[in-house]
Amino acid sequence: MGETLLAFVVATAGGLVPILNIEVYLLGAVATLDDGALVAMAVAAAVGQTLGKIPYYYVGKGTITAPWLKRKAATPGKWATRMAGWRTKAEDRPVWGAGLLALSSFASVPPFMVVSVLAGVVRMNLVLFCVVTFVTRLARFLIVVLAPAWALSHLPG
Repeated sequence: MGETLLAFVVATAGGLVPILNIEVYLLGAVATLDDGALVAMAVAAAVGQTLGKIPYYYVGKGTITAPWLKRKAATPGKWATRMAGWRTKAEDRPVWGAGLLALSSFASVPPFMVVSVLAGVVRMNLVLFCVVTFVTRLARFLIVVLAPAWALSHLPG
């Protein structure tokens, strides 16, 4: 139970501060916990990451101000150009926007923090944002914990 709560806390903090890595914590747990505890930790981590990205969504929506983000978006360059292209596509095609969010949440490409802001900018439905984020983060974390656990259990010896 303590490991699951800690996974939630680390994941929430990691959602807010991208340099904190929940995957490292989850991988560390693989060697010491059974599959049931690992699944519980993956669920807790997915909830934590979803909650940790909601403030970024609200930054994009304009509810929370972030001067550094406004400066970054106003600066001409590759980042601003890509963001403008993604915004146009996401506004014109909401399914494309949800797909981009799913890809980013699962694979972190494009950066999940940036896409979380973009979701707010295009006024994606918050429930949709949370559901897509939770489901894809859960899939990611289940792979992170269960693939190594499976491999360890199938080693000869």
